[in-house]
Amino acid sequence: MAGRRTVADRLAAALGAVLGTPRLPVRLRGWDGSLSGPDGAPVVAVHSRRALRRMLWSPGQLGLGRAYVAGEIDMEDDVFATVAALRTAGRLTQDEPASGVTWRERLALLGTALRLGAIGPEPAPPPEEARPERAGRRHSRTRDAAAIAHHYDVGNDFYELVLGPSMVYSCAVWATPETGLDAAQEAKLDLACRKLGLGPGSHLLDVGCGWGSLAIHAARRHGATVVGITLSEEQARMARKRVAEAGLTDRIDIRVQDYRAVDDGPFDAISSIGMAEHVGRAQMPGYAAHLSALLRPGGRLLNHAISWNAGTSTWDPDSFIARYVFPDGELLGLGELVAVLESGDLEVLDVEALRRHYALTLRAWVRRLEQDWDAAVAASSEGRARVWRLYMAASALTFEAGDMGVNQVLLQKAGGAPPPLRRTAWL
Repeated sequence: MAGRRTVADRLAAALGAVLGTPRLPVRLRGWDGSLSGPDGAPVVAVHSRRALRRMLWSPGQLGLGRAYVAGEIDMEDDVFATVAALRTAGRLTQDEPASGVTWRERLALLGTALRLGAIGPEPAPPPEEARPERAGRRHSRTRDAAAIAHHYDVGNDFYELVLGPSMVYSCAVWATPETGLDAAQEAKLDLACRKLGLGPGSHLLDVGCGWGSLAIHAARRHGATVVGITLSEEQARMARKRVAEAGLTDRIDIRVQDYRAVDDGPFDAISSIGMAEHVGRAQMPGYAAHLSALLRPGGRLLNHAISWNAGTSTWDPDSFIARYVFPDGELLGLGELVAVLESGDLEVLDVEALRRHYALTLRAWVRRLEQDWDAAVAASSEGRARVWRLYMAASALTFEAGDMGVNQVLLQKAGGAPPPLRRTAWL
């Protein structure tokens, strides 16, 4: 006679329905201690029936993500190995909608929830989940400010633990994988300044200036004067403090300001590093036109942004990353992005792909977060630390797989001095 099915056996069937596979790529531990799944696979522990109820109401990455953020699911083994195993099922990629779950799979989920006593009202989402629709029309200035605050105003102490002393929250540039994060971020800042041709007296606009790292580097190492803008009050507060400590208040102006409100050009150069992802596809032509209008003739624009590889797409609004990490975020494919940026006034000088560099950067951030886990939780919340751990690990794997890229597009406005003949001018 067949043995009695354990909690873990039934949970394995439920997770298989969510992932769309009969062969589970992970090993499950039920709340009763039972185990089910392939030997040697990473272990995922399900601590309560509430996790199963979340999967029933939101089958897919959102339900699983909510359960993980709430502490109802844990990864007992290496986060990269666990997420990589789950990705093999194909349903947990960052742009996979919950609608991929069939009605038969939903019925199987319902049956498992009935047998395990998990039927009930939908649990409230963890408090770390964003609700951008409450802030008005998508990509209005008010709603964009709310989306930025959700992502960046989670505590400067938290970001210091993850990012380290560089306080740079975008892809570093690695000479080798052994370079080290801080040196790789310093190399990225200097590369941006060289591409922009900065020198003594250059006037730089840094759009999405973060905690002021590029502004400080450009002023201190290249002699530029800088206007840095951000929508994050927390970032601006720390950036101003860092500028003052560097003795550069006479050369750097940090503002809480929307890029659409900047009207005091012309600038010799404009940097936009890790900011265009927040602009929105429909707003990108206006973004490019406005930045072009702020440049003097011969001035340069460096746009550093994540892109979809192999076509265009956007995050499903009910995906984990849209609800917890980048509300209202939208990515363009590289070809679409270049077509938007390039115009009669802006000529493309260079495009550099940094996909592998971002994977290395994200892995380094995860290591720092895990090394200082207790301090990170104290600086924000356990749910917030879980969000960042999951999103950064999943993103690293996405870049490694080539599903997403990150590219620096360098453009120059017509007029002024001619561009260099070759990129050796900034390498």
